[in-house]
Amino acid sequence: MKGYVVCVYKNITNQEKLKEYAIEAKAAVEKHKGQFLIRGGQSTIKEGDKSPRTVVIEFPSYNAANTFYQSEEYQKAHSILKGHVERQFQIVEGN
Repeated sequence: MKGYVVCVYKNITNQEKLKEYAIEAKAAVEKHKGQFLIRGGQSTIKEGDKSPRTVVIEFPSYNAANTFYQSEEYQKAHSILKGHVERQFQIVEGN
């Protein structure tokens, strides 16, 4: 089964740091054979709170998604966000 990274941002306080993170994270995603399915874009809220950004990335497997998250490349990118965003990050197994 495939693995999906789902990030729902709650608050972004520094757009420049987010852009810096996105460049580094994209390289890590590609290295681990991930594919962006959703990366921002228009949204309509039907229930719950509005999110400033949502990202969904598909990986070949659940294990590949976890390996991506734990990788040195992604952790380097992730450190850029510290103190600049609040988000929910989860890895989900799916079809």
